[in-house]
Amino acid sequence: MSTLKALFLNCTLKPSPAISHTEGLARKVIEWFDTMDVESEMVRVVDYRVPTGTSSYEGEGDEWPVILDKIKAADIIVMCTPIWFGVRSSVCQLVIERLDGTYQERNAAGQYPLYNKVAGVVVTGNEDGAHSAAETTLFNMTHLGCTVPPNADTYWVGDAGPGPSYLDVGQDSLYTKRTTRWMAHNVVHMARMLKANPIPAEGNTFAEEEEHQPHGG
Repeated sequence: MSTLKALFLNCTLKPSPAISHTEGLARKVIEWFDTMDVESEMVRVVDYRVPTGTSSYEGEGDEWPVILDKIKAADIIVMCTPIWFGVRSSVCQLVIERLDGTYQERNAAGQYPLYNKVAGVVVTGNEDGAHSAAETTLFNMTHLGCTVPPNADTYWVGDAGPGPSYLDVGQDSLYTKRTTRWMAHNVVHMARMLKANPIPAEGNTFAEEEEHQPHGG
């Protein structure tokens, strides 16, 4: 069985080398991936020059294509976002908006290029908003072509109101440990299934529409 490749897109607002609590939880997922023969790469999006936009290339100096190539080469895409003002980070929103450009592209079978890739999500924050951030992001990823297995998210949040973050007090949370384990195993299992049996290009390409378009004389 070939080694799977996982890409973690850390959508923290903090450029390297600042400590990222979101990366801290994502590293726990990577620890599980290491036990299952999965190659993992972490990309901190703010370390690249990624302007706003909805295409795969927004002009000179745009480094999004570097990240996009990594996304296309991965079997598993894990979106990692902190919570700010109760919702996912602006960087996570930016990534989703830039992925809109993939709607104009096709894989070898004529599907969207994110078909047969599995999506998961990691969320951290010291206030509520984890469910909202996870559900919105996973829904977006399915629209882009990704497959989402059960329990594909792990998160940690603190008590109501500003306070300590994940690396400060959250690493011993039994619930977060459990969801991390479930998420890691489920996304890997689904990725192996799709690797062996990709979603067939039947009824999910633009070819069917083109075949049934009326032709003028």
